Amino acid sequence: MLGFDAGTARKVWTAFLLALLFFIIYIASTTVLVVVFAVFFSYLIYPMVALVERVRPRRVPRVASIAFVFVVVVALIAVVGSVFGVELQSQATRLVTQLPALLRTDVPDRLPLPHFLEPLRERIIDFVRSQIETGSDKAVPLARSLGLGVVHAASNLIYLVLIPILSFLLIKDGENMREAFLALLNRPHRMLWSEIIDDLNVLLSKYVRALLFLSLATLLCYGVAFSLLGLPYAFLLAVSAGLLEFVPFAGPLAAVAITLVVAVFSGYPHLLWLVIFIGLYRLFQDYVLNPYLMSEGVEVSPFLVIVGLLAGDQLGGVAGIFLAVPVIATLKIVIGRARVFYAASHEQGEAARCALTGQTDDET
Repeated sequence: MLGFDAGTARKVWTAFLLALLFFIIYIASTTVLVVVFAVFFSYLIYPMVALVERVRPRRVPRVASIAFVFVVVVALIAVVGSVFGVELQSQATRLVTQLPALLRTDVPDRLPLPHFLEPLRERIIDFVRSQIETGSDKAVPLARSLGLGVVHAASNLIYLVLIPILSFLLIKDGENMREAFLALLNRPHRMLWSEIIDDLNVLLSKYVRALLFLSLATLLCYGVAFSLLGLPYAFLLAVSAGLLEFVPFAGPLAAVAITLVVAVFSGYPHLLWLVIFIGLYRLFQDYVLNPYLMSEGVEVSPFLVIVGLLAGDQLGGVAGIFLAVPVIATLKIVIGRARVFYAASHEQGEAARCALTGQTDDET
């Protein structure tokens, strides 16, 4: 009755360590998030580092080539921000300034609603307008809250500096860190985790670069189409859609909703053409471009994606939504590899026992 089962103890100890690990990650969520963004940034930069490595003279150290790539990328980001940031800020300021006035006009009367909501149109419009009028009384508290938010964000600018620094160190010492981790494991588990790390490397490289290409494609296509269609605030809406593309599932839906709301309340006359374009583009991206870029390694069940997005929103807000899909895909890889590994180990153990039993019977 008081016997000690070593196998059960190991399982309990493993479960305790996993729970402790998740607790530590939750407590140090900000640090973990910075590291995760650094990893993602590393995967974006690494193809350029590999390209420079091919033409690097032997006498030039590898650190110099990595530093050169980082300097070029940071300078490019700064130039793009300085060139387009002014126009982006101008359109955002103009939209915030003009939207309350637009909402007080007859534009909301032309807002398309489902048939079953038509009897409630006047109540809905009155409610929206009352909220706008009430909001004008709260302008000062809102401005104060916004100012505090800006100060809080400015205090966290150190993380924006840490992300490229950590990315530089990851690219520089990534292989040594991998070997040091694998050296801590015994031979069978070393093979298992080596395969898991290789799969995760492929997964994250495809996922991060696919998100970048999808974001750039959305920014370019929306920007060109919105400009040709004469949509107000075209550049602002295109940039917003491109950034929201990094948030799986919920981001593109939010971008479509924001675009249509701004178009309606701005009195845009070609709303039908806008809806047709957005519908055709989403079909192309969701069923052609996205599967081609993501490939099979990043496929996750839609049910798990929705559940993961809801859980990520509760645990980490926007950051949790952003990380939901890669975390689920990572767990899928780890569980799949572990299941194959332990199934193979069990089969080998059974075969060894059968061979030993057969040898004993022959000797008898």
